[in-house]
Amino acid sequence: MQVLIVLTSHDQLGSTGQKTGFWLEEFATPYYVFKDAGAAITLASPKGGQPPLDPKSDEPEAQTPAIQRFRGDAEAQAALANTVKLSEVLPDSFDAVFYPGGHGPLWDLATDRHSIALIEAFYAAGKVVAAVCHAPAVLLNAKAPDGFPLVQARAVTGFSNEEEAAVQLTEVVPFLLEDALKTKGGNYSRGDNWQPYAVTDGVLITGQNPASSEPVAQAVLEQLHGL
Repeated sequence: MQVLIVLTSHDQLGSTGQKTGFWLEEFATPYYVFKDAGAAITLASPKGGQPPLDPKSDEPEAQTPAIQRFRGDAEAQAALANTVKLSEVLPDSFDAVFYPGGHGPLWDLATDRHSIALIEAFYAAGKVVAAVCHAPAVLLNAKAPDGFPLVQARAVTGFSNEEEAAVQLTEVVPFLLEDALKTKGGNYSRGDNWQPYAVTDGVLITGQNPASSEPVAQAVLEQLHGL
């Protein structure tokens, strides 16, 4: 199994002066789910190198066993510090692509042409495309082989309007993900705030929030084993 994990390169939380980036739990948990299943993992980002970490995702109350494992894993830290440039990634080399969230993807990966082309190539080839929390934003501008929005009439989830309001960023984000997925024709559903919720529609797998990162990663494995 060859799994590609694509992380954001965007580190500014709108015009607030605060930092954002990828959410550590949404990277670390799937990383080890894939690694422990024997997958070979490649990390990529639009700019390459070290992707920005949302500092809030590494605060004491955000710690999880996967994060603690990552902090003691020099190999994983080196891989994260040296992500491949997204423009250099060849879709044919991988079986699945996974996008961790954090607010960063709303600003860069949602409109990144290399990411969009990658997703379209994976989907057209029947390969797994997965994203969690804010990362389903990467699907918004991708098209299915028929030319319609990739999420149109597909079951999807992502960070909800209620959860965005709860973290007081409704007026900061460039768009509300729940609304944007619905606008593109996605059959959006959600679970309770902050509770695990993952949706599988064929090879398209999405998760609602940080707690959903493990179920999404497990669903990816299930799809790979079933293909």
